[in-house]
Amino acid sequence: MATQTDQSTNRLDTFLTFVSELLASYDKLEMSRKRYFLTILLPALVVFVATIAAAVLLTVPLVVRLPLPLLGLLIITAAVVYPKIYVSQRRIAIENQFHLVMTHMTVLSLTNIDRMEVFRTLATEEEYGALAEELGHVVHLVDTWNQSLDDACRRRAKEVPSDALADFFERLGYIMGAGQEMKDFLVNEQDIMMDQYSTVYEGSLDNIEVMKDLYMSMILSMTFALVFAVVLPILSGVNPTLTVVGVIVMFFFVQLGFFFIIRTMAPYDPVWYFPEARFVENRKIWGSLAFGGIGSMVLVVFMGLGFLGIGPGVDGLLFFIEEVPLPTYIAFPVAPLLVTGIVLRNEEQKIHGRDDQFPNFIRSLGSAENAKQATTSVVLETLKEKDFGALSPDINRLYRRLMMRLDPDQAWGEFSIECRSYLIQKFSEMFLVGRQMGGNTKLLGEIISTNMNQINQLRTKRKQAATTLIGLLYGITAAATFAFFIGLEVVNILAEFSTQLEISQFNLGQIIYPSAYNIPLIEYLLLLVILFNAALSSVMIRTIDGGNKATAYIHFVMMTWLGCLTAVFTREVVSIILSI
Repeated sequence: MATQTDQSTNRLDTFLTFVSELLASYDKLEMSRKRYFLTILLPALVVFVATIAAAVLLTVPLVVRLPLPLLGLLIITAAVVYPKIYVSQRRIAIENQFHLVMTHMTVLSLTNIDRMEVFRTLATEEEYGALAEELGHVVHLVDTWNQSLDDACRRRAKEVPSDALADFFERLGYIMGAGQEMKDFLVNEQDIMMDQYSTVYEGSLDNIEVMKDLYMSMILSMTFALVFAVVLPILSGVNPTLTVVGVIVMFFFVQLGFFFIIRTMAPYDPVWYFPEARFVENRKIWGSLAFGGIGSMVLVVFMGLGFLGIGPGVDGLLFFIEEVPLPTYIAFPVAPLLVTGIVLRNEEQKIHGRDDQFPNFIRSLGSAENAKQATTSVVLETLKEKDFGALSPDINRLYRRLMMRLDPDQAWGEFSIECRSYLIQKFSEMFLVGRQMGGNTKLLGEIISTNMNQINQLRTKRKQAATTLIGLLYGITAAATFAFFIGLEVVNILAEFSTQLEISQFNLGQIIYPSAYNIPLIEYLLLLVILFNAALSSVMIRTIDGGNKATAYIHFVMMTWLGCLTAVFTREVVSIILSI
């Protein structure tokens, strides 16, 4: 009895906490509570009441009227909880950029500029998104309301949705109010700030691990539901096409729901750097994209015409097979995309190789410049002889550009573009700006190197999480397809068996209902499930991995072929076994 009371108390506390957080989130919107009520909540309430009235007054069938109040309830619920979702999204956006902004702030603080200029510079960086806006609010409090920087930081700490940023503002405001230099505080706080980022990053990966187990359970449940939708109508006589379509729609919604949840949970850590103005210059990547896209479209047209009886089609290509299985019609057209995926995956592996070597390079460069009190080109003359793995060719090209008296900003910009790494671009820019403004290059190199090494370690853990997900998704694809087509083949054989017997003699018409089935149509629908599952699973892998979405073509093609081959194998084996 006491246990039940404790559980009820915990539920009540959880509910009250949620309500209090929801009410507090209304104050953090960009508009007042009154305006939000008049422009959002009130119209949503009117829509909800209108849907209830429509469900009562309309004379259409109940199956049409019943979903109307549910739609209205969904709208009003979304309007009520949106402020909390907004605050949560803003918190995630801040924490995703926290490590880069703090490193950038530390680098700028080590230069000869005023501490307010540090905040003003970072507040203008649109790439930092919500975090740049929060720094802009601090600048606004100082410039417009004539508050001191330490008071502005403490005041803003009470408003920000992120605990990590609120804690940083509180401590920064305290030390500046006590008279300590901001640069000393930021240098000493590097480990704490990166540990906070690592905690958030690893927490996201742990949440994804939990979601993977839940995803597997839900997909297996939907798989069994789809198998029952295929098999049971032969005993009940209901329209199997409608039941299969209904379960497939649920299957799609479940997968889409989990994809959006995982995309929200996945840490923001881009790998690629491609300025839009220079992307068109990479002929290798563009060529692979063109080959995959055009090749797939050509095969779709070729096989589609063959399927309609125009041209040889896949039957002409596979002339040595007596009857070409239907799954080949979706397997062959996606094959050219494998080339695109492989090319981009190889490029991405090179980027990871450069990221692994960059911390050693930037630390060596900063230390050598500080020791020799020389320019970057002079230091690189000896440094380029060292082996930095995948980064060595890019270092050599950087040295040649600097020796040709190219502007350092342009030379380092070309270096970042050729490396194609988002982190290298950001940290190279920070190092260059810090160096040009008189910062200690040795300290700059050590800070950047340490922080990037920690990010690389987190990426290794992320890669391990993606690897386990790959095995899980491939296993689900094979198992689900096997179950789908076992059910379809059982129904097909029962239908053929019933036609060979005198139904009136054995009274089979009251036991099984084979005439309700359109076997080819159901097979098309099951193949559509395979194709959709392959597309969404491959994008899900890339979302957790953090790589370029185009590299998902590899898994898309492989899962499509795995599903199609499993379908063909299952139907052949089950047909042989049940025919014995």
